[in-house]
This record gives sequence, C-alpha cells and structure tokens, in this order.
Amino acid sequence: MSLARAITTGDLTQLPSRRDEDWRWSDLRGLIRVLPAPSPAHIGAGTPGPFAGLANREVVIVNGYGPAAIKVAAGETQTLALRFIAARDAGAHVARAAIEVDAGATLTLLESYEGEGTDYVVERDLAISVAKGARLERVIIAGDDQDAVSVSRADIDLSPGATLAQTVLTHGGKRQRLETHVAHPGAEASVRLDGVYVLGAKRHADLTTVVTHAGANGVTDQLTKGVVNGQARGVFQGRIVVSPGADQTDAKMGHHALVLSDRAEVDAKPELEIYADDVACAHGNTVGALDDESLFYARQRGIPEAEARAMLIGAFLGEVVDRIEHDGARGVARAWLAEQLGTRP
Repeated sequence: MSLARAITTGDLTQLPSRRDEDWRWSDLRGLIRVLPAPSPAHIGAGTPGPFAGLANREVVIVNGYGPAAIKVAAGETQTLALRFIAARDAGAHVARAAIEVDAGATLTLLESYEGEGTDYVVERDLAISVAKGARLERVIIAGDDQDAVSVSRADIDLSPGATLAQTVLTHGGKRQRLETHVAHPGAEASVRLDGVYVLGAKRHADLTTVVTHAGANGVTDQLTKGVVNGQARGVFQGRIVVSPGADQTDAKMGHHALVLSDRAEVDAKPELEIYADDVACAHGNTVGALDDESLFYARQRGIPEAEARAMLIGAFLGEVVDRIEHDGARGVARAWLAEQLGTRP
C-alpha cells in the first residue's frame, strides 16, 4: 500500500493506515476521504527556488511533469537544483526522478519541495544510485503548504567507498512524510543522515529513515532535531539494520526534540537491529522542554524572553545545520531556520 498507488488507481484502500506499524502516527486512510482531481500539466517554473544562484544546473518538475532522469558522469563535479513544484492548480499527482552518480563523481543535490497551491496530494519518488568512490550531498528544504498531504520517498543505493551526506529541513504540512531508505554496502562507504523540523499550528511532519548495512566496515552517523509548538505533531522513525556478516559496522543515531506547547506532540521510535558481531552501534532519544535555567540566565542579562527563547532554540537546532558541508546551502539553511524562528532581520 502507498499513496502513489492510491493516486494512480484512485483506490483509497491502497492508502497506508494506522494498522501499518510504520504509519501508525501518520495515518493517511483516515485522513483522505476523497482524492483531488489529477494535477494538470505544467512546464517550467516562473519564480526562483530557495537555492537560486547556487547551482550550475536546474531541473524543475511541476505537478509531476518534467525531466525524470539525471546523470552525473564519472569524475564530474556538479551542483544541481532539483525543484518539485505543486502549482496553484495542483490536485493529486506522483512525481518521479532517477539520479545516477557515476564512479568518482561528486554531486551536491539541492532539492526543494515548493507548494504554491493548497489542498494538494502528492508523492515524490526518487531512485538514487551512488557508484564506487562517488560522493553525494543532498540538502532538502520541504516547503509544503499547511493544507497539503505529501509523501517523499528516496531509495538510495550505495556502492563500496561511496559517501552520502543528507540534511532534511521541514516545517511540515497537513500530513507530511519524508522517507529515506539507504542500501549500505559497508566496504568503507559512509552515510550521514540529518534532519531538522520546526512545526507550529496544526502542522505534521514524519521523518522516517531505514539504513541497511549489508557488508562489513561501514559507517552511519545520524542526527535529527526538532521543535513543535501549537497543536503540531513531529514524528521520527529511524531504523539501522546490521545484517549478518556486516561486522565492524560503526553506526550511531540521535533524535532530540523540544515541545513548546501542552497540545503539541512528538512521537519517536529509534531502532537498532543487529545480526552481526564486532560492531559499535548506539542510539539516543530525548524529548523535553526548553531549559528553564538557560532561559533565566539569558533574561538576567537583559535579553527579552521571546528573543531569548528564539536564541536558545536556534542554538539547539543549529548543531544540525552546521553539519551541512556546502557553504552556500548551509547559508540558505541558516536563513531558513531564522525565518522559521522569526529571527531574520
């Protein structure tokens, strides 16, 4: 069952529901009673995206229409802006893209989900392969509308010696799920999976990841942080699987969230499944409120309460943003975070 199949067939019984363990906090079947009309065709974009000026190439997919295959040749270095746009007349659609990063190549993928319309329903599916010794840094800004229902799924296949670094930034939607599935070969390949969610009002965001280590000598480092306010709901589901024979795997996962309202909610399920010996694996999870002592310390130094709270939250989330390697993308991410926190000058 998937949202894509429901959109394609019109059969709402194909929607995931709370009966599915991995969807119990992001039920779609109980939410969607009628699918919108199919999204009409569009070509190109009329406005610049959030990463404007940083890429040497831009690919735009509007309402599911646009180039579907992207390739970075062996040894090439490229910065690509990949924009998924739900136009003002968007209804229901599936958008797909396939990306190949050949051996020894380097790709910085600046990915944006841009919701120009309201009440749209969309699934975005990406198939990404990173060849031997290649490098991919993927930075995603998920800017869905507050009334949108969206699912993004990326299936990433790594080869030996490949490197993946990913950061997801989101302010959620009516129901939003951002999935990453990584096939990790071990064999000196390295993965960093990070995420930031800043949710208010009744927005919902679900960050779900699955990393499967199939061979020995692989590294995964994962850090997700979030803040929820109002009646928002944040969901984190992270699973690292260490398969038989994947010895000397080094994997760690951390999820930490701040809840700023009595009506806000965070649901978290970090998991390690280990079927090999001689591994170093750990996970941590904390959900709490802003530290009263730190807030009091800032107030004592004349900082207004609202500014002090924003400063503390910014420092809390900024740890993740600072791990972005591309200078321009890191600057955009910092500006995005300041905008969400209301601290942009």
